Parts: sequence; C-alpha cells; structure tokens
Amino acid sequence: MRTAELPPEGRVRAVIESVTPQVDGGRFAAKRVVGDEVVVEADCFSDGHDAVVAVVCWRRDGAENWHATAMVPLGNDRWRGQFKVGEIGRWWYTVSAWVDNFQSWRRDLARRVDPEDIRIAALVGAQLIDEIAARSDGADREALVAWAQRLRDDAAQADGDPEALKANGLDAALGEIAARRPDRRFATTHAALPLDVDRPLARFGAWYELFPRSAGPVQGAHGTFRNLIDRLPEIAGMGFDVLYLPPIHPVGRKRRKGPNNALVAGPDDVGSPWAIGAAEGGHTAIHPLLGDADDLRELIGRAKDAGLELALDVALQCAPDHPWVEEHPEWFRRRPDGSVQYAENPPKKYQDIYPFDFETSDWQAMWAALAGIFRYWIGEGVRIFRVDNPHTKAFPFWEWAIADIRRDHPDVIFLAEAFTRPRVMHRLAKLGYTQSYTYFTWRNTRQELTEYFMELAHGPGVDYFRPNVWPNTPDILPEYLQVGGRPAFVARLVLAATLAASYGIYGPAFELMEHVPREPGSEEYLDSEKYQLRHWDRARADSLARLIGRVNRIRRENPALHDNVSLRFLPTDNDNLIAYTKTTPSRDNQIVVVVNLDPHNPHSGWLELDLDALGVEPGTSFQMHDLLSDARYLWSAARNYVMLDPQRMPAHIFRVRRRVRTERDFDYFL
Repeated sequence: MRTAELPPEGRVRAVIESVTPQVDGGRFAAKRVVGDEVVVEADCFSDGHDAVVAVVCWRRDGAENWHATAMVPLGNDRWRGQFKVGEIGRWWYTVSAWVDNFQSWRRDLARRVDPEDIRIAALVGAQLIDEIAARSDGADREALVAWAQRLRDDAAQADGDPEALKANGLDAALGEIAARRPDRRFATTHAALPLDVDRPLARFGAWYELFPRSAGPVQGAHGTFRNLIDRLPEIAGMGFDVLYLPPIHPVGRKRRKGPNNALVAGPDDVGSPWAIGAAEGGHTAIHPLLGDADDLRELIGRAKDAGLELALDVALQCAPDHPWVEEHPEWFRRRPDGSVQYAENPPKKYQDIYPFDFETSDWQAMWAALAGIFRYWIGEGVRIFRVDNPHTKAFPFWEWAIADIRRDHPDVIFLAEAFTRPRVMHRLAKLGYTQSYTYFTWRNTRQELTEYFMELAHGPGVDYFRPNVWPNTPDILPEYLQVGGRPAFVARLVLAATLAASYGIYGPAFELMEHVPREPGSEEYLDSEKYQLRHWDRARADSLARLIGRVNRIRRENPALHDNVSLRFLPTDNDNLIAYTKTTPSRDNQIVVVVNLDPHNPHSGWLELDLDALGVEPGTSFQMHDLLSDARYLWSAARNYVMLDPQRMPAHIFRVRRRVRTERDFDYFL
C-alpha cells in the first residue's frame, strides 16, 4: 500500500501562528524608526500539555548572527517579545518556539505532592540536567553537573525530606542557568520577516513648502536660491523641520501655461514648474534664474545650519521640449495622429506635460534613467523627496527603485503625493514610500475626523502607512479655508499639527490665509503660484507666522505629539467640538486637544476625560495648562465644561499637570 512521504523531521511539535507585525505575510516590510522598541507577538503552542518556550530573534540585514530574547506568555497561547533597533536600514526578525522538556519537568515537579512521585521526578530531572550540562561549558557546566548529582543523592535517601528534594529541583538560580542552554533541535522557526528602520524624521516632522521663484525681494523679480537663504531664519523661526521646494528645473516653453492655467502664455509668463525640461536641460538641471549647483549646495548647507533639511519635488514627467522627448521618443505614448499624448485626468487636461509610458519596450533603460534622477540629487546632498503623483507610475518600478536607492542610502525619505484610492495609497506605502499624503484636507466634521484618524492611528496600515497631513497645497484650496476666515486656518493648523506626527503647510499662502478660489466651486487658487510669480507681504500684522511657531514649539516640547499610536478621542456632547488625547507610554507627558470645528460661531459643551488613562486618581484635582494661551485651569473630575469662541481662539492644546506634594507638604503641578 502506498503511503504519504514522511516529513524531514517529525519530532517538531511547536506551532507558530499570527506573528505581528507582519505586512502581507512578510511580502513587504513593517516600518519603525531608530530607537524604537519593536514589539513582536505570536501564537505559540503544541500538542498535549508540555511546556512551550518562545523567543523573538532579530538581526541587521547582512549580519551573520541572530540575537534572541525570551518572549513572555500573555494567555491563550499568545506570546510577546521585543527588541530595540539602533540603526537605520533593513532588519529581519522572526519567532522560534519549541517544546521544552526541562521546563515541563519543573512545572510538573512544582505540582507534585506524593513523596515517591517527587523522588522519581528528581531522577528524571537529573538526567535532563545532565543533558543540559553537556551543552554547557565553564562554571555553568560545573554547577549543572553538581546539581544533577545532588538530586540523585537526595533521591536515593529513602527517608529524605521530599519537600527539600522538591525545593532543590526548583532552585531558581540553577533553573536560570539551565534555561540558557535549551534543547532547540526540534524548534519551529517562522519565516524571517523584513523591517525597515528609518531616522526619526520619517515619523515626526513639520514641513514648509514654498516656491523659490517667488522669494524675490520685490514684486515681479524672479527669486533665487540666494534670496531663499535670506529667508531661512524666518522659516526656521516658525519651527519647521523640512523646507520643501517644488521642481527647481528648467520650465518648458512649448505649450507653456499662463496665469490661472491659461492655455496661452505671454512672453514673460514663467509657466508651471511641473512642466519639466527645456533647452537648458531636464530633471538634473537647475532653472538658470534660480541659480546654479553651487548656490543649491550653499542653500542645503545653510538650511542645515538653521535646523532645516531640504526636500525636493521629483515629478516623473516631461515638458514637450524636455531633451528626453527628442532623445527617447519611445518612452512616450503616441496618439493616432502621431503626436505625443499629454497628461489628462478628465475633465482636466495638462497640455504642457508628457507622461512616461511604463509599457514601453525600452522600459529597462527608462527605469534606470528615472532612478538616476534621485541618485543625482542624492549626490548633491538631498535626502528627502516629495514625489508627484506616484500612483500614475508603475508599481513594479517603485518597488525596484526605492529598494535599490535605500540599499545604498537608507536615510532617504520618500513622501508620496498620492491623493487617490485607499488601496493604491497603501500599496505605495508597502512598496517603500516612507510617508503619504492623506484625505485630511477633505475631512471636516467630528465624525469624519474621528473615523479617519482612528483608521490612520490604529487601523490595518499602522505598521507601514505613515500619514503626513496638509491643510492646503498649491493644488488644493479646500472649501473650509475659502469660507471660514482666520478661525478656519487656525483650527486646521491645530488639527494637522496635533492629530498627526507629521504635517505640512503650503506657505506663505497658509500663514497669510490665501482663500480666494479661481471660480466658485473650484479648489484652485485665484492667481495660483503654480503659474505665476507671487510677492507675499510676510510682514502683514494678521500673519499666522507667530502662532505657527508656537504650535511647532508645542509639538517639539511634548513627546506625546511625536507619534500617532496613543491617539484616543474623547466624548463631547456637542458635535461642533472635537477632543482627543495623546500620551507617552510612561504617561509623563499627556496632551488633551479641544477644537471648535465651526469657524463662525462660539460653541460650548462637556467633554469626558479618561482619568485612569491619564493616571489621575478620582477626586484628585489636576491642572490643565493651555499651551496656546498659557492659561491654567484647575479641574477635579472626569466631566468638564469647555467653551471656544473661534474669533478669539478656536482651540485648546492642554498639557495635563498632576498634583505633586513635596516632603514639606508643598503642592505643585508636574
């Protein structure tokens, strides 16, 4: 009779299931930042009643040896372990589990009460300890050999004290020595899972976008990198971490757009920076009116001195007069009349932009050239890229290009400007994008914000999808900002800066509250900076610059705002008020934010705090320190009244300060 083929090793009895974190079964990497404690959980069990032991193992990519630390049981066969990542780059982790006869023996010995059972068990244990001693060396080996012999000697005494014999077998110190040399011959080890570790800026940072060509000192003057250097103290003074520039390349002259996206440009119109390429060069060239490579290098260095890092926009598309259109015509699609297909998103048309054809027969050369754009600017000192519309480029390209670049430059950060369908956004994050734009721009009500940010902070993408939220962009002037006045801008600033660890604004349009659309119902700006130079009166008395600086300082000084995982929403009895908390794991920094979502009318209501989560004893008073106004309120219960007038300030950012009593009975709030 024919029988099934036997497994290579039938004595492997431990089972490992449901390892977390895990992205698509290990197809993609989970993400963390340097210094994180990576918490790994798994279901580990076996047949029967034998004891199972589990460890989490990890190593840096390329390292030969694995490190391991014990996992602890959580109940119902669930186990947890953790390890700390100290370097950027690719890491690997796994879980290993086995049936441990020594631990089974110790557990059962502790339960035994019959003297004869204890004596026999001691002899069994001595044999197990001998086996462990054989795997040991030095002082450990000597201690184990002596332990096994004592168990035999004590078991041989017919009138010996069984409880003393039992205590000998359960010796804690010797048990720890034995546990260091487990028998792992029949261990089960899960397939290794990838982990990408980034620098902290990948998780927490404030971005500021501006057009360098609008940094000129007077109306109508084309700005330069050196003009932008003069503005660095102002931008750094607002507390930003990243200065992000739209494309800095030569702008195409063919089919150049005029002001407000006009199809015909005048002789002095500057066109859209996203229409990349002209006679002066393409994606590795600098617009000559901005400066040259030396000017850019100086800008990068001076920005670094000011505490800012420069991010560049990479748009994988060409103007009609980009050199590649002539040099590589096969990289672009043709229409039936033989002309190159320009970019479209009906009903929108982008006649000044040619997209690449990712189904070209020359795809290998095109891939190499496109990845070469990033490598070129990395060579110039850039380590952050905001990528325009990555969802309109082939997924396989991004998986290859990002992995190839990060293999040599693991500190590079990629931000996906992908306002598209959720699954597409998440796929890009899985493929390697460090951060992604979000739908925050269009989430306005309490229900919308609560549902969306609970998904971002606690949903299935939490291990790989890092949100970067923006209240406005050069492409998007949302209706809320068009009609809400100054309170709307302040409310959206506070929401963006506190709901998400990473956020950005398009300025100075934001701090100067630019709010007029091109036409009713449009999200395009009137006189959009995408198509013309703008001269901004940054000294205006109503500028939000000082408030932005205060909010960014609050972010930096409060570690609770440096992550998203602690976000919890609080009940309020008024739908116009949204309230939420963030707290550090040690609860030494706790933030409560309340925002009036109606920019036109005052609103009041009652919010419900979770005192236990805040570490506040019931009946104990505590101080709510408003970091925006510096006002302090003494609260003593979970339910509290708040009122916010948007014409004065539409938000509170409270730091919870608990009462501390000194040895001299002097109270203060910490």
